[in-house]
Amino acid sequence: MNDRDVQSLATEWVAFWRAPEGSDERELLSWTTDKEWELIRESPQDGWNLILAILRLDSSSAIQEVLAAGPLEDLLSYHGESMIDTVESEARTNPRFASLLGGVWKNSMSEAVWSRVQAAWDRKGWDGEA
Repeated sequence: MNDRDVQSLATEWVAFWRAPEGSDERELLSWTTDKEWELIRESPQDGWNLILAILRLDSSSAIQEVLAAGPLEDLLSYHGESMIDTVESEARTNPRFASLLGGVWKNSMSEAVWSRVQAAWDRKGWDGEA
């Protein structure tokens, strides 16, 4: 998937999550969640690029909640062993990403990946943490 395709999908994914539940707009954009899921499972690098594109596009708490608990958590659950170095590196240099990482739950990550996620995240603002 090229950069333009990733950016386009990110834009439409954000529009889906911003659209009111039950709206025609949301119905028309519902394909974006299927495409995001497919990328995460089948092409972790494209999924990673999508996550970063979404975060650059909209770092509001509403979008961060679904991005952390959805695509990022899924990426780490399916491809944690191969992606954790990249995730840690991004968290060290990108405070917005470290904050996003704070919204991830263990799900089906290995203990090794989960402990590295916890070491890299910034939990401020999640679950009432100051």
